[in-house]
Amino acid sequence: MAFLKEAKATVATTTDHERNLIELCKLSPHEALLRIGVNEAGLTDGEVEASRTRYGANDLGQKKQAGILMELMQRCRNPLVIQLLVICAVSLSMDDIRSALVVGGMIFLSVVLAYVQEHRSSKAVEKLQEMVQTNCHVMRNGHETEIPIADVVPGDIVILQAGAIIPADMRLISTKDFFVSQSSLTGESMPVEKIAEAGEAAGRGVIELQNACFQGSNVLSGTASGVVVNTGVRTHFGSIAEKLSGQRVQTSFDRGIAAFTWLMIRFMVVMVGIVFLIVGLTKHDWAEALLFGLSVAVGLTPEMLPMIVTVNLARGAAAMARKQVIVKRLNAIQNFGAIDILCTDKTGTLTQDRVILEKHVDVTGRNSEDVLRYAYMNSYYQTGLRNLLDRTVLMNTELDVERGCRKVDEIPFDFQRKRMSVIVDYEGDHVLICKGAVEDIYKSCTHYQVDDEVHLMIDLIKNDLLEEYEELSRDGYRVLGIAYREFPRTQQIFSVTDESDLILLGYIAFLDPPKSSSEKAIALLKQFGVTTKILTGDNALVTRKICKDVGLEAGDIVSGDRLIGLSEEELGELADKSNVFVRLSPAQKENIIVALQKRGHVVGYMGDGINDAPSMRVADVGISVDTAVDVAKESADIILLEKSLLVLEDGIVEGRKVFGNIIKYIRMGASSNFGNMFSVVGGSYFLPFLPMAPIQVLVNNLLYDASQIGIPSDHVDNEYLTTPRRWNIENIRRFMVTIGPISSIFDYATFFLMLYFFNCYLFSNAATAPDMKTHYEALFHTGWFVESILTQTLIVHIIRTNRIPFLQSLASPFLLLTTGVVMAIGVALPYSSVGHYFGLVPLPPVYWVWITGFLLCYMALTHTVKTWFIRKFGID
Repeated sequence: MAFLKEAKATVATTTDHERNLIELCKLSPHEALLRIGVNEAGLTDGEVEASRTRYGANDLGQKKQAGILMELMQRCRNPLVIQLLVICAVSLSMDDIRSALVVGGMIFLSVVLAYVQEHRSSKAVEKLQEMVQTNCHVMRNGHETEIPIADVVPGDIVILQAGAIIPADMRLISTKDFFVSQSSLTGESMPVEKIAEAGEAAGRGVIELQNACFQGSNVLSGTASGVVVNTGVRTHFGSIAEKLSGQRVQTSFDRGIAAFTWLMIRFMVVMVGIVFLIVGLTKHDWAEALLFGLSVAVGLTPEMLPMIVTVNLARGAAAMARKQVIVKRLNAIQNFGAIDILCTDKTGTLTQDRVILEKHVDVTGRNSEDVLRYAYMNSYYQTGLRNLLDRTVLMNTELDVERGCRKVDEIPFDFQRKRMSVIVDYEGDHVLICKGAVEDIYKSCTHYQVDDEVHLMIDLIKNDLLEEYEELSRDGYRVLGIAYREFPRTQQIFSVTDESDLILLGYIAFLDPPKSSSEKAIALLKQFGVTTKILTGDNALVTRKICKDVGLEAGDIVSGDRLIGLSEEELGELADKSNVFVRLSPAQKENIIVALQKRGHVVGYMGDGINDAPSMRVADVGISVDTAVDVAKESADIILLEKSLLVLEDGIVEGRKVFGNIIKYIRMGASSNFGNMFSVVGGSYFLPFLPMAPIQVLVNNLLYDASQIGIPSDHVDNEYLTTPRRWNIENIRRFMVTIGPISSIFDYATFFLMLYFFNCYLFSNAATAPDMKTHYEALFHTGWFVESILTQTLIVHIIRTNRIPFLQSLASPFLLLTTGVVMAIGVALPYSSVGHYFGLVPLPPVYWVWITGFLLCYMALTHTVKTWFIRKFGID
């Protein structure tokens, strides 16, 4: 919606490029071509290269990559990174070089390492997305050829038909019943008719040009050709997109991430303020209180969240690609895993998408070569989008329709009439041949033909024909009616009104067998918590037969007529309880999806046709296939390389794995940080010194962040994958305040152990500790530093699974490596020269006995509370 508001606000502003288009539209098509310097044969290879050199590629520029330095600087504008930079600057100003170096290391981890990981992942995803590209048809060197939309240049002659994406701003030079959708530019859903004759813009300016088409719109019906005038950022769409670069509509995934981030920021502000005041008032050193408070702020900041999210999404996209699922928009992965209702047409999804022409008969049920010939001519001469039935008819290559036959005109298909016609010069007349849905054909027929005799259509005959049609439909046949009407040769132009008083010739019947995998796929989807709903334009009889064959419980089948006049509440109830909807218009499909969403469902829609594009746009996840029409592929978030529900089920599972690993990091970070700060507040109050030096807090946090780099590679328990997963910030908050304080219990136990044990230890070793107070603080800091890093890192393995960690569920090798290395560093650091630099000192051997016992108890208690929490509040 933000895009549409911006579009409406800018249409009054006309650019030089748009003024050029307006001037061309005032000319006739022939004059416009002369002005541009091209002809209908299109550009030569040399002219294409010259145009591309001058104007560049046909893209909007958003994908252009900034240089490494600029990219890193842009990342430094992140609020989390700015916070680290401020801390680094304050440390330097206070001559705390060690803290500045550690914070610098964290900035490196947050910015440079994240850039490397994300850049590598993004490159891999881009390569995957290149597997699915949108093409268009242009005239080059006098021949029609198919090229990627990005290769279109000014001067190209583009051939347009139903389902095509308008690749650039163009002046139309020929049209036939040509209707386009400009809703992405104007927000208006009604189709707009375009013509080629000269005209002028009115009303809102360039967008009102009736003989121009604009990038961002798509063809609904008819055919046309046009010459490209503006490409890329010079298009009307591009001028708006350029102003909106950097603005993106937030998905539910984005909102979930933002909600968690603000939860942690609010928590951080409160806790840091409390810690700053406590330390300042009790220790009377406000400078140290400031450094300690800033260190605590770092400890509470989920600075690894952007990298964890992006790498998880990129790895998920790569894993899904291996299962024949290409992700066009990364953030759609979470919604993909959250789907609990899948809406789909049956053709090609439940069925084989490979129909067989079984019957071509007249109204008496006898085979008729005339019926087949007329059906063939209709499919052969139409210039719109040929569907699967057309291609099957055209497989009858023994029919020769070009001899003694010439196309005169065409009336394209639309979803209101549900039929299409071609007019041919045949046997001395202009013959209108109409093919379409049986009910709609019968309504337009006043006569029927048997052999060479034409008879008046009476109700008895019509009822018999409808009974035969219903019988075929019950057996799973898809039936199309064939009718015709003859006109004198003097009539050259035809319209929808001429599709009346037709003579019914017969019908053709196809079998579209169900896929052997459909029954298994529907059962698997149900097992994973996804309900399959059929939204089709076909009739109830065929649909019920297919549903029965694939094991889908059809129940009460709802027709589009029943939806007319329903209230929003009534439509929602009907959409929720019914699984099969038939005889639907594109608008009704869209309304059903919206009604389901309003009732709290996450809805995926799978389609491949022109009429599916609106539904895919409004669904939470739009799913299409690589063989779909251009506008369907462009509207989709997910592209399947194999048109199968089994492939879809694999993709849904991968989406849940990605979301599961992101939630792991969020739960780990939230609960661990909450527990640590509980300990910091208490320790700062009752201890005569800081519980840990600011530099040690920073090093501790740096190590903890490094331990979680392996999370994107981790496994997800099977039971987590069986149910759709959605954001539940309230449950994350509840988990944080439940699990977090457990670590504080052992932190306080460690405090009191060290207060007693280290005091006794130093007393017994007074000769080796001349400065007992300083060494006592160093031992205390070191003891809690080690305990803190071990418990924080250990919590990764407790929280990552709902099972018993290590025994019933083992982390991925990479996560085991990162956490193991960090724990080893935490243990070894006090005994190294590097540890001494950070104020860490060697710990007495008996300390490790105590800390081992604490860790075992901590694991047992945390797992017990976690199990109770899941039973009471659920996994989400």
